[in-house]
Parts: sequence; structure tokens; C-alpha cells
Amino acid sequence: MQSLLDPAILFFVFGVAAGLLKSNLEIPPAISRFLSLYLLMALGLKGGFALAHSGLTGEVVTTLAIAVSLAILVPMLGYKLLRRMVGSFDAAALAATYGSVSAVTFITATQYLESRGYSFGGHMAAAMALMEAPAIILAVLIANQLRQKAVVVVVGNGAGVLSTATSGGMSIGKVVHESLTDGAQLLLLGAMLIGLLTGEAGMAAMQPFSGDLFKGMLAFFLLDMGLNAARQLPLLRSSSPWLLAYAVLAPIAHAGFALLVCLLMGVQAGNAALLMVLAASASYIAVPAALRLAIPEARPALYFGMSLGITFPFNILLGIPLYVSIAHSVLV
Repeated sequence: MQSLLDPAILFFVFGVAAGLLKSNLEIPPAISRFLSLYLLMALGLKGGFALAHSGLTGEVVTTLAIAVSLAILVPMLGYKLLRRMVGSFDAAALAATYGSVSAVTFITATQYLESRGYSFGGHMAAAMALMEAPAIILAVLIANQLRQKAVVVVVGNGAGVLSTATSGGMSIGKVVHESLTDGAQLLLLGAMLIGLLTGEAGMAAMQPFSGDLFKGMLAFFLLDMGLNAARQLPLLRSSSPWLLAYAVLAPIAHAGFALLVCLLMGVQAGNAALLMVLAASASYIAVPAALRLAIPEARPALYFGMSLGITFPFNILLGIPLYVSIAHSVLV
């Protein structure tokens, strides 16, 4: 309950309530876009300043390696399970959605850790950036394989069978290019580089921007996310109960997997908590946007509705306090 009595979290709850009440409260899309860019820029600067202070250590390398490994293993395992519940294209899209990461969930988790005096490395922002693209690439590979297996059988006068592979979607090269040149990703990494280069002097100069304003901007953005989450819930009424359960149980399982890896590799508790949050989060911005072009056969209402309507609220309200508490109980 104490974790819920945070202004930013309460604004999210208020947004969900306003959306369910069908209020006309709305954040203009341009303002919402600005808020997301601000949060990524501020997060990148904070990460760069912290990395300039700590330097490149063995912990940094280990954590980044774990992040990339999780970004590959989680969607692969998710696809094997999901294709038993839904069609293969939907399974690939859901695996990509739950194998990628949510920047807002991560930012909320960093704020949660800071408010409780828990330390974590500035390089975790880079870990988040590295974990976004692998799931999309894997999903496109799976979708391309599915299309190659799909054939059109033409029988003509008993003379024989003609098979032709269907085509469509987006090439791997285009997916990689868009992932590497995405504006939000570039802003995050660019801000981190600037923070790394300017160090303590830059941190002092940018404190009013990246420090003092951060909490209020996050609260405003979470209000908008609450409104959006409420709008997705009606889309899930016809979904299978197993899928609805997956939207809650999969994040917990992914976080548990990340915790096990961190325990084996000796990762510091704060960094482990953020890796748990990243593994448990699901993308509702970058991945759905890419999947609409890359896997048009999949249903957007399913993967977008589950990630934003169920998983995001669960992680914001219950998941983050749970993951942080477990990480600091198990790891020292």
C-alpha cells in the first residue's frame, strides 16, 4: 500500500479510473510525445552522469550481457508456449511484445528505487536500449519462416500440384535499421553519451531539467498512460482466459528467470531489480508500431491490448514493488 501512495502512481490510477468512467479527459498526442521524449532524455542524462562517476566495470559488462541474453531467450521461450494458445502469427507478435521492454515501466522503476535510497548503475539505461530490438528481429524471422511454409496448392486437371510461397511483411534489414535509428532510441543513447562526456559539471548544469522536473513529468505521463490503458480493456473481452492469465503470469515468470540469472552471476541488487523489471515488462509503443508493418497477419488488438491493458498496469501497481523487494531480499 505504501508503494501505491506515490503521486506518480496515484496519477496513473486516476487516469485508469477516468478512462473507465468514460471521461473526456485527454492528453493531446503532441504533449504525450513530448513527455515521452523528455523522460527518455532525462533518463539518458542520469545514466550518463552515473556512468561517468563509476566508469566501465566488470559489473557493467556482465549486466549488459545478461540484458542481451534475456532479450533473446524470453521471446524464444514465449513463442513456444504461446503457439499452443493462439495462431502462429499471433504467437510471434505476442512473443515479441513480451520479449521487448517498456521504457515507462523502467523509468517508473528507477524512480521507485531512488525514492527508497536503493542504488543502481547508470548503465542500466543502455541495458534497456539493447533489449528492445532482439525480440522484434526474432519475431520477423519467425513470421518469414511461417510465410515460406504457407503454400497455395493449385490442382489442375489431375496433372499435378503447384506450390508457391506467400510473401509479405518487412525485411530483417529494414527492422534492424529502424531499430537502430529510431528517434527515441537515439535520444536515449545520445543523452547518455552527453552525460558521460560532461560528468559532474553537466549534472550540476542540467539538474533543474533532468532532476527537479522529472517527478512531475513522470506523473503527467502516467496519467496519460492510465487513460490509454483503460481504453484497451474492452478489446480483451473476447480473449481466452489463458491469454489473460499469461498477461499477468508471464511477467512474474520472466522476472523470476532474470533473478535466477542475476543470482548465478552475482549482480548487485539494484541492477538485478531493474533487470527483473525489464524482463517482466512488455512493449506497447515500439514493438506494436513495428509489428503492424512486419507481421500484418497478427491481431493488434490482442498484443497491444494485453500489454497496455493488463501487463502495464500490473507492473506499475504491483510488479515493481514486488520485483524490487525480492531482489533486495535475495541479493546483497
